[in-house]
Amino acid sequence: MIMQSAGQEGLDTWTRDLRAICGHFNTELAFNRSLFIGSISSGYRGGLPLAHLRTNAGLIKRPKVCADHDDDQQCFLVSQRSGYSQIAQDGQVIRLGPGELLLMDSVGSIEITPFGLIEHASLCLSRHEVCKQLGARPRTFGKISSSKACGRMLHVLMDQLCTDALEGEAAEAEGLALQSALVALLGSAFAQQEEASDDCGALQGVNLRSYVQKVIDESLNQPGLSPVGLANRLNISVRHLYRLFEAEDDSVCRYIQRARLKRSADDLANPFLRGESITSIAYKWGFTDSAHFSRSFKKQFEVSPKDFRSSHLQQMAEVV
Repeated sequence: MIMQSAGQEGLDTWTRDLRAICGHFNTELAFNRSLFIGSISSGYRGGLPLAHLRTNAGLIKRPKVCADHDDDQQCFLVSQRSGYSQIAQDGQVIRLGPGELLLMDSVGSIEITPFGLIEHASLCLSRHEVCKQLGARPRTFGKISSSKACGRMLHVLMDQLCTDALEGEAAEAEGLALQSALVALLGSAFAQQEEASDDCGALQGVNLRSYVQKVIDESLNQPGLSPVGLANRLNISVRHLYRLFEAEDDSVCRYIQRARLKRSADDLANPFLRGESITSIAYKWGFTDSAHFSRSFKKQFEVSPKDFRSSHLQQMAEVV
């Protein structure tokens, strides 16, 4: 099923198409109707429904499940393909940047707040299978880690599904296996919850630095990641945070940049992500300026991001 609505066709067309694909949502405009952009399409990847949404709406919301309209038997893997948004469900709030991924439930209230123009991809999974995998008290709303192994595998699979067309009888037959693989990865894939203060009071020295590095590694995709924010989150002074890295002749800012560049390099060398632009990979790992990213990458690896990707993909092709 493919449905699209262009901005000039108006909010009514968008609302009709959105509800046909995603359920009984309402839309509030950020601008007047003449400036509204809204398009949505749906299809299948390996037998699983996948919807693509593009809009600059002010708010997309469903206050509660509407039994006459909605299916409460689904969970959704939502990938932020471009732009920034905030998604709230039952009092929990998660912000998404380019390349980030979360699990969302079809049960409960939902609010999606785009910050400008966004693109989302949403893959349907069986809620029954998700809850069975996650246990008696399943967590069906949360951000997927981009540093944990299972989380990174989910990111790679979702990226491939968004860029590759899997059609035909063979793809349809793989649907159950694909869903099983995705659901199996979820249990260990959630990112740590962002809390005002992390419990690190009992840690000192090398142990504390290791813990701080772990928190940083879980937060690399946050563009606003900074020493001040980290110190506040960890309930230590900024000076103490600096000293942890100075003891190893390093700095917290250099560590963050190296880690971001390493993750970016891993993605550039990944053949499954060859369809993702260099800019979107940079944004996914917290860089907000593509020119700054290119300069920093070349300084770190002595080659441009473009040449780095080309060289590594060619090496992979020769091995295969």
